[in-house]
Amino acid sequence: MAAIVEPFWKRKTLAELDQEEWESLCDGCGLCCLQKLEDEDDGAVYYTNIACKLLDLDTARCSNYPDRKNFVPDCIQLTADQSDAFRWLPTTCAYRLVHEGKDLFVWHHLVCGNADAVHTERVSQLGRMVSELDVADEDWEKHLIFRSS
Repeated sequence: MAAIVEPFWKRKTLAELDQEEWESLCDGCGLCCLQKLEDEDDGAVYYTNIACKLLDLDTARCSNYPDRKNFVPDCIQLTADQSDAFRWLPTTCAYRLVHEGKDLFVWHHLVCGNADAVHTERVSQLGRMVSELDVADEDWEKHLIFRSS
């Protein structure tokens, strides 16, 4: 009888993942590419439905992922040693879940095999985002959608 092998995200830490495993954890929700506001008093992070100018609103994917830092210098490249950065990721994010020792949700493409499940389950903001190029800075608070836990 063959032994059951746990999936890589259950048996490895983020630091142990190879590049392919790391990239495959992304569920394609695009939430990390939404503009956020931080409360100066308590440090809480609030998400808006305002998408980075590079986020494709029809796919919730970066339109220029390999060169994004050339166009958006403050784009954060997540790495395993940035534990502070994981606090602002949504509670559904696979990077945050693995960092916290939790399992992926059933709709995650690595679990269910369907890359569109993140959208059909309405985890992503697909169809509900606006480009940062179309929103005046003073209007960002009108676009708040949730607070990161």
